[in-house]
Amino acid sequence: MIVQFICRAILLGVPLLYGSTGEIITEKSGHLNLGIPGIMYTGAISGVIGAFLYEHACGNDADKMNGILAILIPFLCAIIGAMLMGLVYSFLTVTLRANQNVTGLAITTFGIGIGNFFGGSLIKLTDSDMPSVALSKTSQFFCTKLPFADDLGWFGDIFLSHDFLTYLAIAIAIGTSFVLNRTRVGLNLRSVGENPATADAAGINVTKYRYLATCVGSAVAGLGGLQYVMAYANGVWSNNAFGDRGWMAIALVIFALWKPSIAIVGSLLFGALCNANNYIQGLGTETQELFKMLPYVVTIIVLVFTSMRKKREHQPPESLGLNYFREER
Repeated sequence: MIVQFICRAILLGVPLLYGSTGEIITEKSGHLNLGIPGIMYTGAISGVIGAFLYEHACGNDADKMNGILAILIPFLCAIIGAMLMGLVYSFLTVTLRANQNVTGLAITTFGIGIGNFFGGSLIKLTDSDMPSVALSKTSQFFCTKLPFADDLGWFGDIFLSHDFLTYLAIAIAIGTSFVLNRTRVGLNLRSVGENPATADAAGINVTKYRYLATCVGSAVAGLGGLQYVMAYANGVWSNNAFGDRGWMAIALVIFALWKPSIAIVGSLLFGALCNANNYIQGLGTETQELFKMLPYVVTIIVLVFTSMRKKREHQPPESLGLNYFREER
């Protein structure tokens, strides 16, 4: 049961890791993107559309499907869909200098609306009795595990039995941490987030870095939506089934102190806390619902603790949420 609990926690935590890593990249440029929930939702439905079209092009016959294309098509669709949402957010906040909080909330509402609209359209096309779209054939390609994982007992179950998007999420988080802390690009990005006027005076293109950070961060977050559908939901899309995972990803950014490496551990913890209520029996529905609040309670405690310590390395970028007006430099 312990092995099952850990595997379930990882499965629940990976979408949060994608979302938090993407948001960290964005926030390091000084942009507070509250549109992450909508962007993850858009990435999920974009991948579902790509997988749906490919399955139907192959006549819903798994033998006719190419494994590489079955993965690559929804993968690229999710990235493109999420990046387009990030591009819209960047245009509104960087070029038009709209309020970042309002724009982010609008992107969330817009993204969920897009997902439900196209999701409902696909459900009608399938003419199914259930209000969902099943892409089990594509999901099998995504969830293919290493052939020798079953031979290694609990070690194989915990570390080697996950879908490839799980390992990709960890690799992206580690790579992001390296880029932010060990490369000139990361240094420039952090300087834009801390003091864009000084970065601009040093010859750094603030507009370019903010556009790139937001679009790349959105693409990473969109993969979290795809992973949720293909791995957690076994390829089944249902409108509004994504829940509050986008908001939990934003909360995880605060918990991780804007560090992708800590987000890896934090996502596992959040996944375990979200999964804990399923293992609690006999305490009533109300108590189980209280356990669902634990990730947010932990985030609030971390936020209060870090605010009291006032260590600079534990604080958000100084210009987070503030638009840059070059004329005022």
